[in-house]
Amino acid sequence: MPIRTKSRATRAVLLLLTATLLVACSGGAGAGQELSKDPVTLRFTWWGADDRHKRTQQVIEQFQRKHPNITVRGEFKEWNGYWDSLATTMAANDSPDIIQMDELYLSSYAERGALLDLNEAGKHLSTEGFDAKALATGAIQGKQYGLPIGLSAYSFVVNTDMLAQHGVPLPDDTKWTWADLRAAGEQVSKATGGKAWGVQSWGFNDGGGLTIWARQAGAALFDDKGNVVIPPKVLTGYWAYLLDMARTGIAPPPPVTVEKASAGLPQSATATRTAAFGAWWNTQLTALSAASGAKLKLLRLPGEAGLKAPAAYYKPSMFWSVSARSKHPAEAAAFVNFLANDEEAAKVLLTERGVPANQRIRAVITDKLTETDRAAAEYLDKLPVSDPPRITPNGASTLDAILKRHTENVLFGRATPEQTATAFITELQSEVDAAR
Repeated sequence: MPIRTKSRATRAVLLLLTATLLVACSGGAGAGQELSKDPVTLRFTWWGADDRHKRTQQVIEQFQRKHPNITVRGEFKEWNGYWDSLATTMAANDSPDIIQMDELYLSSYAERGALLDLNEAGKHLSTEGFDAKALATGAIQGKQYGLPIGLSAYSFVVNTDMLAQHGVPLPDDTKWTWADLRAAGEQVSKATGGKAWGVQSWGFNDGGGLTIWARQAGAALFDDKGNVVIPPKVLTGYWAYLLDMARTGIAPPPPVTVEKASAGLPQSATATRTAAFGAWWNTQLTALSAASGAKLKLLRLPGEAGLKAPAAYYKPSMFWSVSARSKHPAEAAAFVNFLANDEEAAKVLLTERGVPANQRIRAVITDKLTETDRAAAEYLDKLPVSDPPRITPNGASTLDAILKRHTENVLFGRATPEQTATAFITELQSEVDAAR
């Protein structure tokens, strides 16, 4: 789970971007016009590692063979540096035409008028294969600023080898509660005599678990206007639960937890087989299985059974967005359509950017997936979900870093859950207000 924060440089450039776009006119011709027969060059930017670059380049070549008058130039970077670079090019009115976008930043760019409403590109971009709840993850006030590439959902990953070794029954995840998780974790911790723990603590690197916790309580982290509205009582319960598990030995001691959380997935308690249960996105199953060498299984989150509507939701792994300043919006939309809907492209990309959000494409590649990737896809297919939460508002891209710091304060006893709840809300709201 990478720690994703907005740098000071990005923040400064985004402020410049705001001023730039306020006076900028729209880009080139409309997204609904006919595709040009003249030579067109598109710039396409993404972040990622070597495997992603190789697969993406193959798909670019596939597209160019079908559209010989269109040249697509790839611009890729690591996550660190990607956002500063994007903000700088946007502010300089030199943005790429097609942008790989993250949920944390979608609102920041969309609300500044930097992204094209993809509804305008329906002539060249089909969304028929997408579930409405999936499309909603990239929409703001009815405008589709991001087309979800892959989907994930929060889950508990359980080491079934550890449960079998210590005689702990596998919970029924269609019925289990947070109390059941605590009880099962306690059995594992006691059985191992301190050599391992029942539950890997969470609340460090992403707000997904917190969002689910709020939704199960009938609340939300943000309202439609982007204000922080999670009740302090709900937050207090969240951190009190984590603190209880640490103090009772169900979860590792705070120094161990923080060290493992900072070290990344390969050193996590799940990957090192030192905790039986861990909260993860379902799409991380393959990496965790490879790192641990253990038999792992995805479970639905506790507490879902008694709800009127599921708290679970689809989280986009990332989006395809088109710059509102693109001089070739129709051709850019056609390229996004190829990325999202072409079966041959899908067979190259597979799940490198997550389990495809396009249900038709997901079915096309299922028989080509590994056992764990197939399990992740099946989890997604069967999980009851509700509409997604409000997209992370402009200014709240620092949510993960704020959450991590406050969770550490609770676990190390620097603040009570009650004090932390108030401080968290105040700090996060101030970030949102500062961006307005």
